[in-house]
Amino acid sequence: MDLLTKTKRHLILEHDQDDALLRQYIAAAVSYAEKYQHLPAEAYACSDMPPTTEQAVIMLASHFYESRDGSTGGFFADSVPASEQVWRAVHRLLRMSKQWPV
Repeated sequence: MDLLTKTKRHLILEHDQDDALLRQYIAAAVSYAEKYQHLPAEAYACSDMPPTTEQAVIMLASHFYESRDGSTGGFFADSVPASEQVWRAVHRLLRMSKQWPV
């Protein structure tokens, strides 16, 4: 199953009208993950994404989608703590998959 399908399932989104927008958010989330993990650009285009990184990408792309109106938390309305919790969870998941120097 591709990231678009997984993200749509996460959002409980059944229509296709926002697929192009979701692809942009997914691309931004993947790019963020690669930079956060100090990987070269498009590293995940050539290799498998660890499950924790995939979950972080899905959560981040979903957050972008739900916050597209400029609010701080999307589904949670203007809740800064809710938005911060998303970012904390994303960062924890990305750290779990990061390749640390030996």
